[in-house]
Formats: sequence, C-alpha cells, structure tokens
Amino acid sequence: MFRYRVMLTFLLCLVLMPLAAVTADDMEGPPGFDSWDAVLEEARGQTLNWHMWGGSDAWNSFVDIVYGGELMENYGVTLNRVPLADTVDAVNQVLSEEEAGVAHDEGSVDLIWINGENFKTLKQAGLLYGPWTLNVPNSKYLDWEDGGFLLDFGEPIDYSEQPWAAGAFQWIYDTARMDAEDLPRSYAELGEWIAANPGRFTYVAPGPGAFQGTRIVKQLMYELCGGPAPFAAFDQSVWDDCSPQAWEVLNAWEPNLWREGATYPATANELNELFANSEVDFSLTLTGTGAARGIASGQLPETAKAYLFDANMISGFSYLAIPINSANKAAALVMGNLLVRPDMQAAQLDTNSLGTGATPVVDFSTLSEEEAQTFADIAAAIVGAADPAEFAALVPNTASEYHTLTEQDWERCVLRDEC
Repeated sequence: MFRYRVMLTFLLCLVLMPLAAVTADDMEGPPGFDSWDAVLEEARGQTLNWHMWGGSDAWNSFVDIVYGGELMENYGVTLNRVPLADTVDAVNQVLSEEEAGVAHDEGSVDLIWINGENFKTLKQAGLLYGPWTLNVPNSKYLDWEDGGFLLDFGEPIDYSEQPWAAGAFQWIYDTARMDAEDLPRSYAELGEWIAANPGRFTYVAPGPGAFQGTRIVKQLMYELCGGPAPFAAFDQSVWDDCSPQAWEVLNAWEPNLWREGATYPATANELNELFANSEVDFSLTLTGTGAARGIASGQLPETAKAYLFDANMISGFSYLAIPINSANKAAALVMGNLLVRPDMQAAQLDTNSLGTGATPVVDFSTLSEEEAQTFADIAAAIVGAADPAEFAALVPNTASEYHTLTEQDWERCVLRDEC
C-alpha cells in the first residue's frame, strides 16, 4: 500500500528541495558495473533509445524537454524518444533481435515504458537486464518492502522493473452539490447512497478501452472478498466464488442507476459530460491532480473535487524495463535513476503546461518533515485535488487474467443479465 503521496509545482520544488546525490560510493554497482560512478562514466556520450507509448502530447513534451534536457545537461546523454502505437512493438523488436542472434550489447531498444503482459513476456523469455532497481542511488525513495508496485498485474517485478509514475483511481464530486461528510467511503456505502438517490449514479461500462469501469468492478470485488491479496495470482476458484457476489451487488444497483441501468457511459469522457451537466453526481479520474485538469480545460465545474474511498482503490503503475541486449545500458540506468528523483517526480505531477498529472511513486516517508509539510500545503492549493493523505488507500491491480474475465462476465452477467 502506498504511503502518503505528495503534490507540488516543478519550479517551487526546484527552489525548496535539494537534489539527491548522483554518486553512491557505498552502493554496489548494477550488473556489469563496479560502481555507480562507473555507470555515469560509461553513460556520457551515449544515446538512449527509449521506446515509449507516443499517444500523449503532454507526456511527449515533458519527456523531450524536461528529461531530455536534464540528461544532456548533467549527464552528457542524448535522449532519442521512440514513439510507439503499442508497447508490444518494442517487445517484439527485442524478441526478434534475440532470435536473430543480436549480441547482448548491440540491441536497438535500450529502455521501455512497460507493464503487465508485456513485462511478463520479456521476463519469462529471460530477456530483461537485471536485477538492477536496487542498485541506482534514488532507489532509496521507493518502498521496497510493501509498495503497491511490487506486483505488476500479479507478476513479481523481481527488481528488473522500476515504477516511475502511477494513475490513482479517484472519484470526483461537486462541492456545490454535496458535502464531504456525506460522501460514500466504501462500495457498501455507495450502494446505500445509490438507493437513497435514484438516477444520480452510473459508471463506465467495463470493456476494452474502458478500463476505468473494469477497475470499479475489481475494487468492488476487493471489498467483497478480502482485499487485493486473493487476486495477486490467478485462481479460478477465487473468481468462481467472488464474481457472483459482485454481479449480485451490481444488478441490485441497476433499478436506481441513471436510466435504470439500461445503458452505461462507454468512456470516462462520457461520464464527465453527465457529471458536468448535473445528470449524475459522481465522475472519476486517474490523474494525480484529481479534477484540476478537467477544471482547467472547462470540462468540469470549478467546484469539482477528487476524493478516494477509505480502502481498496487500485492504482495503475508505469514501469521501466531494460532489455538484456540494450546497447546503452548505462544511459538507461541513468534515466531510471533520474525518473525517481524527488524533484523529477514532482515535475511529472506539476499542473503547468508540461505537467502530466501522474501520481508520484516515491515513498513520502523518505522525505524530511519540513519537505513533507511544504509539499502537503502546496497540494492543498491545487484546485480539485484530493487530500494527499487519502493516497494511503491505494493498492495494486489484480493479476491480468482477472481483467479479461471482469470485462467478459460483466457484459454477460450485468449488462445482459444472463448468468
């Protein structure tokens, strides 16, 4: 489970927060390197080929300007961001090069923004460099004992994959319509609220491309069936026991849903529109800044605010992995270290034109008390953001098999009521 998370603006962070040291004389070097200084020396002059999903202008600009600039100015590394339509393209490139006998220091893919099945594919094929994540200096800012990132869709990351951003599931409500003390804080309380306020709630229909709705159903299952632990690895008996309980709850909601459950929003944007038009009283977001981005774009009212239930709120993580045949492993390690440096984590969250709204993955307890309070004060000033203390509710996602089953069986058992 995450500890307390932070929100702040990039420029202010650079003023207030001292940068982490870039050398670690007492740290064992990553595989193939005697020390961290050896990594820095070899990285200088290299070009880092970072293969990453290219569908977000905000992420593209942020990576090119913020990370690209930092890499060149302070480490002498040139960043070559390779945009992907699908991460599987990079995975297939690594697999193809291995099959073709490309040497383990001559591959074309140095770093991948990765998670889930793509990570599992490379891990099972033995094509990941590592373990390395404990051998970069800024690993000290991550919770390696009970961080929610230790399982990637149920697959142990085994120190060969590093988290660098998160998408935290949060509800959005309108402070002009509802008081904070009246908000449901669990799915049981939500069911009671729905019954008492017919027609005022709906959720995104689970399915491909609508993972927000899928996540709602999985969170309900966590609450009904013992939290995330039973779902960490796939067990058909867990599904057979728990899923009927979830369908019973969701079907019981339907008569009191928006349009009596005859139809559901297909996307989060559709749900946002219903919320903004006051047709329903809740929407959702996965950005660390809560409702702030929607408010800034005019999609949400200025009185919108995010919040979390008290438990079982799933966070999706973005990870980094280095292929075993990377030609520029030192540069990849430098980037991995940079991405979890606290001021860079802060920059990712920033709400200025380069901000991405990603929830930080650093362990807040590693920061000083003064820094923590400063960052908490800044977070409170972000319009529409959740109270950072609530991020303690964040938990890991299920094993990937449950994701597919949730989408398939929700359509059959809830939408069509054919179970």
